[in-house]
Amino acid sequence: MIFIDACFKKTTPYTPIWLMRQAGRYLDEYRQVRKSAKDFLSLCKNPQLASTVTLQPVDILGVDAAIVFSDILVVPMEMGMGLGFYEGEGPRFDFRIRCYDDMLKLKDNAYKRVSYMYETLKITRDKLDDSKALIGFCGSPWTLATYMIEGEGSKNYIYSKKMLYQEPKTLQFLLQMLANELKYYLEEQIKAGANALMIFDSWAGALEQSVYFEFSWNYMKDIASSIKSKYPHIPLILFPKGIGTYLEYIDGEFDVFGVDWGTSLAYAQKILGDRYVLQGNLEPARLYNIQSVKEAIKDILSTMDKQPFIFNLGHGILPDIPKENVIELVKMVHGATRR
Repeated sequence: MIFIDACFKKTTPYTPIWLMRQAGRYLDEYRQVRKSAKDFLSLCKNPQLASTVTLQPVDILGVDAAIVFSDILVVPMEMGMGLGFYEGEGPRFDFRIRCYDDMLKLKDNAYKRVSYMYETLKITRDKLDDSKALIGFCGSPWTLATYMIEGEGSKNYIYSKKMLYQEPKTLQFLLQMLANELKYYLEEQIKAGANALMIFDSWAGALEQSVYFEFSWNYMKDIASSIKSKYPHIPLILFPKGIGTYLEYIDGEFDVFGVDWGTSLAYAQKILGDRYVLQGNLEPARLYNIQSVKEAIKDILSTMDKQPFIFNLGHGILPDIPKENVIELVKMVHGATRR
């Protein structure tokens, strides 16, 4: 698999590309399948439908990897937190973790109750061409914790930060509880057919440098170390969004570092390129204009000239991006890098 070879710095016939949120609303085909499901969570819990939308971008765009269709919040949901997705508002839990006693309401072994995710992986791996990789994933403990504490998405993370600075041991207890669940969750994804894994730390940038590594990065390192000790052949990607100024302190047992669009790729290559393969970092909004895409591809490939690299966006595809532009992006990256 070209994608897997690139993760391990092996020579590939061209630079592989896949895209975060590549299965989604910008595809008419996705919207058709989405209509047949009761709601977003019903789609996630239906292995046949979830597999269908997982495979769509591979067939339509020609990307080199599929990422299983699910959501990072299914883990806290299966820990006993009622979850709903609301149009125009996003995800919201039916209760919030605000103190130690609230955590006593959470259920252990949530990873055992996500069988629909594993079944989606199995179905997809059976249908996916052998040349294409299948990526499993999870959210980071810190990012999941913010949703569980705030109860929904947040702009300022007031309650999460209040817990961090007023009751750090309570937050650490929650983070370790999540890390333990995620180790098993990712391991089960490998057993179900995932060829690579990715950890999304979407709200990494909410933390200042002095606390980020203690309350987020170290937990991802712990998960990575656990997975790599058992499955060294499975590449692991870490994606912390918004910490471009912290890169000199990055370390850990993983293979690929996802660079967000707000971070200089040249700087990331200078600091991390000798240790990790980089993935990124096209600004998603450039996909509104194909000339802007061409300019960015030129700059990105020039920066990563002859270096192991995985082309991706610096965050997820926006829902109203023209599909034709995404198809052209994949063609241009493959064409420009073909050896």
